[in-house]
Amino acid sequence: MISEPIPEPGEGEIVCRTIYLSLDPYMRGRMNEGKSYAAPVAIGETMCGGTVSQVVKSCHPEFARDDFILTYGGWQEYAVTDGKGARKLDPAQAPLSTALGVLGMPGMTAYMGLLEIGLPQRGETVVVAAASGAVGGNVGQIAGLKGCRVVGIAGSREKCEFAINEMGFDACVNHKDADFRDRLKSVCPDGIDVYFENVGGMVFESIIPLLNFQSRIPVCGLIAHYNDTGLATGPNLLPKLMRVVLTQRVTIRGFIVSDFAHKQGDFLRDMSQWIGAGKISYREDIVAGLDNAVDAFQGLLEGSNLGKLLIQVSADPTR
Repeated sequence: MISEPIPEPGEGEIVCRTIYLSLDPYMRGRMNEGKSYAAPVAIGETMCGGTVSQVVKSCHPEFARDDFILTYGGWQEYAVTDGKGARKLDPAQAPLSTALGVLGMPGMTAYMGLLEIGLPQRGETVVVAAASGAVGGNVGQIAGLKGCRVVGIAGSREKCEFAINEMGFDACVNHKDADFRDRLKSVCPDGIDVYFENVGGMVFESIIPLLNFQSRIPVCGLIAHYNDTGLATGPNLLPKLMRVVLTQRVTIRGFIVSDFAHKQGDFLRDMSQWIGAGKISYREDIVAGLDNAVDAFQGLLEGSNLGKLLIQVSADPTR
């Protein structure tokens, strides 16, 4: 933790006070060197992260003091920005925190990955890994709205109960159970048409034999591998996977939510309507204090959170 004076804005800049900081699995990848879809955060730089903030000083014509904005301030109490990519928020329309969750990047990731790549059809079976998380919970609910049978995979009995009782999943299986593979097969008697991938590892291995003809796999994340330091031990499953991909004509497509930035309006319209109609519910796991961000982030990678994980950096004046 480093303490510095609050910065002053230059021409065309604003200074924002962070209210909520989003903690997300992608941040682990930004800590690694090497080529990826975004540049890594260099040692000594402020860790990246989406934030809901309030403008405290402005030299920008489009933002006034006390405006609430969604921006990318990172792991700090105050940030300077030129306003590019920032979006004003109206707390009368939705709680500010939702801009980092169900009405933000995780919600849009679920919406776009499922609808644009998963292409769910009524009556199909959709399986979602990390079902109780910020993305997985939304995937399952949207799939349910599309008339699909929804099966979740989570890491505890509590999370499975949450997915079923609060998110409306038809079934959920604990991947830590000794009979996980058999239970997954039993709750997917007709196979799997869409598998929304957030995890990788043993969970994905268990999916492969159940994939149906022309099934689709949106690849959103691989959290089981984010701390890998080398190749996995054990048998090489790539030939088995590729054989299934070939014979079952499986479509696998990785994506980043920014691939669909031009459809943000569609997402905000639909998700807002679904929430307003009581068709989509959400849970937030809010941890107080920036000094608790590291522990909370490590907990996220270990699966200790339930719902969207946020750090409340300062008081929310709208609550």
